[in-house]
Amino acid sequence: MPNVFIKTYGCQMNERDSEQVANTFQEGGYTVTGEEKKADVILINTCSVRDQAEQKALGKMGIMGKYREKNPNIVYGFMGCMAQSRGTELFDRIPHLDVVVGTQKYHRVFSYVDDILSKRVTARMDNPELSLSGSNVCDIAEEEGSQNTIKEHLPITDKRATAFVSIMQGCNMRCSFCIVPDTRGKERGRPIQEIVDEVTNLVSQGVKEVTLLGQIVNLYGRTEFPKVDGKSPFVQLLEAVHEIEGLERIRFTSPHPIGYRDDLVAAFTYLPKLCSHIHFPMQSGSDRVLKKMRRPYKNEKFIEICEKMKAARPDLAITTDIIVGFPGETEEDFQETVNCVKRLGFDNSFIFRYSKRKDTPAAEMEEQLGERDKEDRNQRLLAIQDDLTKAKNAALIGTIQQILVEGPSKTNKETLSGRTSQNKIVIIEGDAERMTGQLLDVKIEDSTGFTLYGTPVIHE
Repeated sequence: MPNVFIKTYGCQMNERDSEQVANTFQEGGYTVTGEEKKADVILINTCSVRDQAEQKALGKMGIMGKYREKNPNIVYGFMGCMAQSRGTELFDRIPHLDVVVGTQKYHRVFSYVDDILSKRVTARMDNPELSLSGSNVCDIAEEEGSQNTIKEHLPITDKRATAFVSIMQGCNMRCSFCIVPDTRGKERGRPIQEIVDEVTNLVSQGVKEVTLLGQIVNLYGRTEFPKVDGKSPFVQLLEAVHEIEGLERIRFTSPHPIGYRDDLVAAFTYLPKLCSHIHFPMQSGSDRVLKKMRRPYKNEKFIEICEKMKAARPDLAITTDIIVGFPGETEEDFQETVNCVKRLGFDNSFIFRYSKRKDTPAAEMEEQLGERDKEDRNQRLLAIQDDLTKAKNAALIGTIQQILVEGPSKTNKETLSGRTSQNKIVIIEGDAERMTGQLLDVKIEDSTGFTLYGTPVIHE
């Protein structure tokens, strides 16, 4: 039985896509392994949003080429956004590469790989000196209905509290810094009932929380499905998923200020399963920079939405994405971003230095900033956000918070990790077999700044 190793870089959407691919290999008789040295198939799934993820993926694939010395039949493949963007160029960059599969072809990865591996094994049995040349496959073509192919999950053999659910693919926005519309295609939404059926099946296997995934998740279905009673297709979907018995929590990521209407704000007042957290990318606090980014809103509109959300759900935590050092960003522009971060008091911010992305308008803009200026602004804003995050978490010491126990902590398997509704990580002591998947009240005893530590409350 052959083994497949899948390495994922990037966002939650990539993780979900990788799970779909892993499931097809399991159904095809392969074993999914976490040990790359034992693999007969090595796949890397990575995004192109940031250069760092691409460079890590290329470096990792280059290093893993050495495994062919001991296993001459091994098949190597790239899939995802970088595969979509770079195509056949990757074969020149990585000589041992066999397969390049784009974002609309995840459901075809298994057949391409299995065909190459089977032919390679058979041919080498006949002729051990057979050359490996001529076996490359590159498929980055569009495929209608591809959004409906990300719907299967790996069988849940152990206790599993959470799951990602892809509700759409693609993006119609054309932010000047972003390559996603070219790598993921146009917006395409899945039917509500199919999503509900997927979540229902997950809940039947013990899942208590789902995260609905979309490139701009709150624009789900706007081109395919009508509004009903003034509610967008996304709010209709939230209501339908909310009705699933046994499901305890619903998250979604990531929304865009465009399309963040009052019906979605209102949903937080009558759908209690919606978690008290939104990840809401701001990108910049400067209207001038937002315009250059082709983000079609002003900073005050972003602030207005955040304030409406906090009014609808007073315990709401808001996290965000911010790009510093965008072409032409002045110190004054940067200070406007700083002022907005302080005004809104984000629970956390993912702060990135601008990096050029292939075939994007921003890459050709004048006034590109130097790396030293970008790093300086990155570190200054990180320090401000760190102080905000530490203060918010310190304020929770002594309070009772409800967490969903997700299983053993990634950093210490002797402890358990869970998350509050506000998406804050809490570490507790306990038995993983008995407590994973449980909603527990926990008294917060300590905070290291970004991680909380607590003790389960025993109710009489």
